[in-house]
Amino acid sequence: MALEIERKFLVKGDAYKDVAFSHSRIAQGYICGHPTVRIRIRDDHGYLTIKGGSNDGGLTRYEFETEIPLDDAIAMMRLCQKGIVEKTRWLVRMDDGHTFEVDEFHGDNQGLVVAEVELASGDEPFDRPSFLGDEVTGIRRYYNSNLRTYPFVAWNQEEKTNEKV
Repeated sequence: MALEIERKFLVKGDAYKDVAFSHSRIAQGYICGHPTVRIRIRDDHGYLTIKGGSNDGGLTRYEFETEIPLDDAIAMMRLCQKGIVEKTRWLVRMDDGHTFEVDEFHGDNQGLVVAEVELASGDEPFDRPSFLGDEVTGIRRYYNSNLRTYPFVAWNQEEKTNEKV
């Protein structure tokens, strides 16, 4: 099982679209939250993902992901808890070799845009693109699994501006 180490940031503006080398549409649902069991449909591919909890403020988690037949993913979405998260994922490759995944959310999470970068270690250096805003690694309301039950549209102004609440 892989260990996922990632940092998450808010995104300023939409300049990431000009430098992205790819984008895809994603819909994902959650069968359970602890551990997180997710079904994802990305364009015409299906995935089953299981993620463990984090003991270091959200920086690292165990993750298992496998591709499944699209028909199975569509059928399994009916098993998911209420609240499907929909987004467009933009991929931005940096000169240092890192790739940022920029998620532009839709539906009840419209207006929220976050970027994640996967790292080999928690202190690995990486180039910061100009579109990165505040770091939100480990802030649970930004987890996709939480966005399904407490969507961006329901956040108060302090939460939307990343105040400490």
